[in-house]
Amino acid sequence: MVFAIEEINMNQSVLPNITLGFSIYDSCDSVLMSLLKAMQLLSGEGNPVPNFSCKNPVPLAALIGEDKSSHSIPLARLFGVYKFPQISFASSATILSDKIQFPSFLRTTPSDDFQSFAIAKLIMHFKWTWIGIIFEDSTYGFQGTQTLIAEIEKSGVCTEFVITIPTSYSITRIMYIMDIIDKSTTSVIVVFSTNYIFKPVMIEITNRNITGKTWIASDGWATFADLPTNVMNTFQGVLGFSVRRGNIPGFHNFLSHLHPSRSPQDIFLQEFWEQTFHCKWPTKNGLQNLNATLNELVRVCTGNESLLGKDIPFLDISDLSSTYNAFNAVYSIAHAIHTMISCEEGKGPFANKSCAQVHNFEPWQLLHYIKHVHFTNVNGDEVFYDTNGNPPGIYDIINWQVTQGKSSPFVKVGHFNSQSKPEQALFINQSAIIWNEGRKKVPLSVCSNSCPPGYRKTMQNGKPPCCFDCISCDNGEISNITDAAYCLKCFDDYWPNEEGDKCIIKPVEFLSYDEPLGAALSASAVTIAIFIAIVFIVFIKYRNTPIVKANNRNLSYILLGSLLFTVVCPFAFIGEPTNIECFIRQAAFGIIFTICVSCILAKAIMVILAFRATKPNSSLKRWVSPKAGNFIVVVSTLFQVIICSIWLQHFPPFLQKNTTFKLGTVIIECNEGSNAAFWCMLGYMGIMAMISFVVAFLSRKLPDSFNEAKFITFSMLMFVSVWLSFIPAYLSTQGKYMAAVEVFAMLSSSLGLLSCIFLPKCYIVLLRPDLNTKEQLLDRGATRTRKNINAL
Repeated sequence: MVFAIEEINMNQSVLPNITLGFSIYDSCDSVLMSLLKAMQLLSGEGNPVPNFSCKNPVPLAALIGEDKSSHSIPLARLFGVYKFPQISFASSATILSDKIQFPSFLRTTPSDDFQSFAIAKLIMHFKWTWIGIIFEDSTYGFQGTQTLIAEIEKSGVCTEFVITIPTSYSITRIMYIMDIIDKSTTSVIVVFSTNYIFKPVMIEITNRNITGKTWIASDGWATFADLPTNVMNTFQGVLGFSVRRGNIPGFHNFLSHLHPSRSPQDIFLQEFWEQTFHCKWPTKNGLQNLNATLNELVRVCTGNESLLGKDIPFLDISDLSSTYNAFNAVYSIAHAIHTMISCEEGKGPFANKSCAQVHNFEPWQLLHYIKHVHFTNVNGDEVFYDTNGNPPGIYDIINWQVTQGKSSPFVKVGHFNSQSKPEQALFINQSAIIWNEGRKKVPLSVCSNSCPPGYRKTMQNGKPPCCFDCISCDNGEISNITDAAYCLKCFDDYWPNEEGDKCIIKPVEFLSYDEPLGAALSASAVTIAIFIAIVFIVFIKYRNTPIVKANNRNLSYILLGSLLFTVVCPFAFIGEPTNIECFIRQAAFGIIFTICVSCILAKAIMVILAFRATKPNSSLKRWVSPKAGNFIVVVSTLFQVIICSIWLQHFPPFLQKNTTFKLGTVIIECNEGSNAAFWCMLGYMGIMAMISFVVAFLSRKLPDSFNEAKFITFSMLMFVSVWLSFIPAYLSTQGKYMAAVEVFAMLSSSLGLLSCIFLPKCYIVLLRPDLNTKEQLLDRGATRTRKNINAL
């Protein structure tokens, strides 16, 4: 401070025609003494009188100090009443940023808010999630720790312990702290403390040989060098935050030329001189009061002693932190006074745009200018205060490297600057760090090992969130990050891979032509279609033969044509279904099979009508014609068409991707839209088949020339059996097997109708042409009649 004031007084460009003076008071590290000296400073008297000022002809500008936050807080409350400027060079407690409580307090050292945030960034940078915290029982330690915990908890960092160090030495408390540290599992411990409060703990840690810990030091002890070598070795690898340091040109020369004769009123300099040169200044009465023995033991200070070339810590200016901040504090006041005296009347910042009187200004007037000061110092650093009276949060990150040959154990390995972007605020030269026990690798500090992708964390009962177990994700879920708190559900069309860290598309399943079942059904459909086509050709070629004519060839053509379509229908059920296929396939199947059954019903009815019409005077003769059979087919089919039309209009079937039936597989299937409509369609077809069966069964004993009723009976028996078996089989299957069951039922019933109705006729037409004559049919009919008469 003295150096800065002398430098300013010699520089007329800063404060022309104005000389700065100073008074220095020793608070003796006592809050009460600090308040006493402050009252003396305000009142101008030896015995302070509250709210009374014995004004000197020279106004009092500002107070620089104190260093400790615990001392600055009561002073700031007192000076805040009078709006008297106070600038501290080392008090960093967060509470001092409160301008309601401390309206006139400013500082050139950063607030602990910045430091706590910087420590939190450091912890997150090295991915430490399990730490311990020790702090001194003071405003500095408590508020710094409180802010730090709030910051690290945002990032999921947990504390294993948070313990205090009393400001008064207590061996019991230190032993308690040792037990906690010794039993702890964390390898990273943050200490918010000043050096002399933490020093007894450091010594006890060394005595107990507790190693393997990484210590994070607040600025209160980050550059604490007054320690035994063995303690420094134990704390090798400390990462500490030190306030911004700077060079002060000419300061070393100033210190080297200090002499009591230059400042005879400086009692501190006289005491320093005696301790440095191990001598005593003569009293006013000379050495008369010193006896002969003392004369032999005590050397008298002559004033010829010199600090030049002296190797003492006092002259070491390699680590100017608080010193640098005090230098900036003095210059802040000087620049504020410079701005104040540069004020032009009518353009001032006060009432009626007035200016302050340079030789008689009020403290609050200078405070206004100090708050708005902004200048660049000799190091090129900007000096200014924010709205809370704080400078920017700029710190050097120091690593303790206790190795031989190094002049200083404190090596700068990074920095923090609150003015930078959040992602650029912290810089660490990781390769330059030496960790505890000389390790080069970053230590790990976690309560539980990380959960890899494919797993999620589950909390352990009664423990912090950082202590967890890892469990694999459930079926259908993944986690693609480390330490996932929960698993993500895959979309319906996707499924987790084996590692459970990403979703892959599910395999698609449907009744495919490529698989054996689909290929077999397809081949069967083609084969049956070929047989039907052959029978159709035979019936067309031999359409004029008696056996074809006698069995209502028009209905036979319709039946064969519909049978051909019934074996084409299965191709709508095989292969990957589409929306159009799903919409029409069941309706087409129902209508086509209804045509088949209607044809068979018409055949059975026509057999009965033909037989009844042979009786004399029968009125049924006019009904025995092809039109009657066609009419039955059309009317019977029309009802099925109506059922299917209502179904498709109100409850249309649609394509569906079923992801629930089979895990890990998407089943592409058709949703029938309405199960009731589907079973109504199938039920109507069943009713028609039952009617055909009953009619054919009742006409089975008619003459042989009309014995097609027997074949119809057998065909309907087979048809009904197939579809009755279909119902439980269909209901008990899912996915592609439902389609396979239905296709099998179609093919089986089609083959049954073809075999029972048409193959016997093809046998006669192709292999027994001798039976395919009118005489044979009539003779067989007569023979049957005679047998019936004999039986009677």
